[in-house]
Amino acid sequence: MNAAETPAAPPLLHACDHRGVHSLVLSRPAAFNVLGEDMLAALQAALDAVARDESARIVVLSAQGKAFCAGHDLKEMRAQPELAYYRQLFAQCSRMMLSLQNLPVPVIARVQGLATAAGCQLVAQSDLAVAASQARFGVNGIDLGLFCATPSVPLVRNMLPKQAMEMLLTGEFISADEARARGLVNRVVPLDALDAEVEKMVVAILAKPREAIALGKALFYRQRETGIDAAYQLAGHTMACNMMLQVAQEGVQAFIDKRAPNWTDPAP
Repeated sequence: MNAAETPAAPPLLHACDHRGVHSLVLSRPAAFNVLGEDMLAALQAALDAVARDESARIVVLSAQGKAFCAGHDLKEMRAQPELAYYRQLFAQCSRMMLSLQNLPVPVIARVQGLATAAGCQLVAQSDLAVAASQARFGVNGIDLGLFCATPSVPLVRNMLPKQAMEMLLTGEFISADEARARGLVNRVVPLDALDAEVEKMVVAILAKPREAIALGKALFYRQRETGIDAAYQLAGHTMACNMMLQVAQEGVQAFIDKRAPNWTDPAP
């Protein structure tokens, strides 16, 4: 097989360890891990597989190379200047982004480098994010005459409106430390400590019961999009359902008994 016939590397690597931690790795470093149609399709297939896996506990989303994700594939977009195509493309991307939120398990973005436009959106849409100190974040479509409309949706739900609008209107990048200060990422560490910091977060989450996390994550996003009266109704219903779970009964009993809860084999 000659070089011209060599198949392209897979856009995404997907693995799951014995703990139920799914690792999704954007694996097109030479193309800065852009969200082309194939990458979007691969991410959607992987997220659908996680949603079907009842043993899944966490998704860690990471990338190879210097960039985390440089957004949409502009060459691919320019090659098909048709409204119907663009509508289909952004609908495909939005479905994938919403799948991150709709999973019953937390999604952690491990950001080692540049995250721009839809790549910044990917970070903002994840439940949690840990960044290397060298990472940078931007929604700079405006530099090309394209307001980052879809990235603005999760961005404004992570940071204050004027902070988000400044990034969207100027196209200026912010550092990892500034991203943490604005609420876009949770933790910032040196690159050589990134994996260890992500693992700390993974271990902390794995120590909690899956059922309670699934209920809590669903409630977190639903109540945020509604008025305060409805939010309290949703939250009260969720807590009542949560208290009916065996893991909660065991946790409360363990508190009363002054012992650690046994969530692996709770008493009936």
